Amino acid sequence: MRPIYHYSTVSEALDNLKEMGFAYDFNIHENEIVNDPSVHEVKHVYRYEGNSDPGDSAVVYGIKSTSGKKGVFVSGFSANTNSEAARVLNKICIEGSEQCKI
Repeated sequence: MRPIYHYSTVSEALDNLKEMGFAYDFNIHENEIVNDPSVHEVKHVYRYEGNSDPGDSAVVYGIKSTSGKKGVFVSGFSANTNSEAARVLNKICIEGSEQCKI
């Protein structure tokens, strides 16, 4: 059985993912995800909902590429998210990454 981690905040998730080697910032390099999604696998997904405002919702992805690069991507989590990389990562999850089904 694979471990399942739950974190109370986005920053706690990011800190712990960094401790697990997910140190690369895909938010700065999101074009890598958009330009070649097939080489990226979502290993961890954490969703956070705002207490009163749905606009405060966020999702944290722990991503590993086939080259061995491990990093994170943080995005708003709503129907109107305008990040192409967030849409690509969501599609990767829908298409079957086992970690996305938590």
